[in-house]
Amino acid sequence: MRRLVFVAVLALAWGVPAASAANCGAMVGQLENELMCPTCQGETLAESPAPEAKRIVAFAHRRCAAGASKGRIKDELVAQFGQSILAAPPKKGFGLLAWILPIVGVIAGALVLGVFARRWARSRDLSPAPAGMNGRPLSPELERRVDEELGRFD
Repeated sequence: MRRLVFVAVLALAWGVPAASAANCGAMVGQLENELMCPTCQGETLAESPAPEAKRIVAFAHRRCAAGASKGRIKDELVAQFGQSILAAPPKKGFGLLAWILPIVGVIAGALVLGVFARRWARSRDLSPAPAGMNGRPLSPELERRVDEELGRFD
């Protein structure tokens, strides 16, 4: 019985750090896609080969291993590098405009397009098109010839 308890405790002691390391790897992987490299223009940490990006990733691994949450690590990096390190603007305050304005623009564009389409549809002349090319009706002789020609295709 003691041996079984010992093996169970040993398995737990060995398995918990491995699970924690896997969890940190996944969390840091998410952070790499959510944070920008401070030295590269327009590259996330995952895309950047810069030494500064590698240092930030190592910092995130150390902080995760120490038990810090993803939000806490992000807050620490924002405090150090400023809002420019975030790949997406925050969903609060002034950054909320970056999330709302595209949606408002699409809705406004759809409304304007709908109004113009409705006006265009109402303004069209619904009377039948004139029979001749010059707007005058066809003569009886020309109408007979057109009927004969079209009859050949039946």
